[in-house]
Amino acid sequence: MDNLNPLNFPADLLACLRLARAAAALTGAGVSAESGVPTFRDAQTGLWARYRPEDLASPQAFAENPVQVWEWYRWRRGLVSGALPNPAHYALADLEKRIPRFTLITQNVDGLHHTAGSRQVIELHGNIWRNKCSRDGAQVEVVSSNQENPPLCPRCSGLVRPDVVWFGEQLPAEALEAAWDAAQHCAVFLSIGTSGLVQPAASLPLIAVQSGATLIEINPDETPLTPHASYSLRGPAGLILPELLQAVWG
Repeated sequence: MDNLNPLNFPADLLACLRLARAAAALTGAGVSAESGVPTFRDAQTGLWARYRPEDLASPQAFAENPVQVWEWYRWRRGLVSGALPNPAHYALADLEKRIPRFTLITQNVDGLHHTAGSRQVIELHGNIWRNKCSRDGAQVEVVSSNQENPPLCPRCSGLVRPDVVWFGEQLPAEALEAAWDAAQHCAVFLSIGTSGLVQPAASLPLIAVQSGATLIEINPDETPLTPHASYSLRGPAGLILPELLQAVWG
């Protein structure tokens, strides 16, 4: 593994990206943090600091106190609403245009990849701006997510909840299957701004490596994935990704 100055990329790394016909990228909270989006636990400040995460984001919590959970997500949506995509988001949208088969997998729920122009996005943990019925799981259009109480599903009158994955819930099967497939069939896999600790997403880069892909890690810090990476680029994704694309395609 090479520890590299992000502004001095080796020729073989550039060639690897330039020649790739299929690539996948996994983004984590670090990418959103560069846009000022607080992590789940960072958002637990003030009034919310006294709650356990499971008290705010679990099916049990919603069943016991739906108003409190809805209010928590109303608070979080307010924190996210002012965030804008950063250069890393735009670089990934650009990368999608340059590699014939490119899949973007994200653990983030803020929707900033879509805002930046990415089209092929697998949202493993859902999207904080979508809502679904807590009874049948069908997506529900809500006029305003800022209302104080959870609205009712127009079809079955079940309570509406945010369309995100909560503690104790499985990831959406279709999204996870698509992510596995992208990891197994890519020539290059980029792990960007993710700790490499949250399963099952943390297994995706390893699946790619086992399938013969080149793993490129972009992160300010070492992670459990670092020993498996062919290239480990230290620094913020918003700096490294645009420079990397510039070095490859000019």
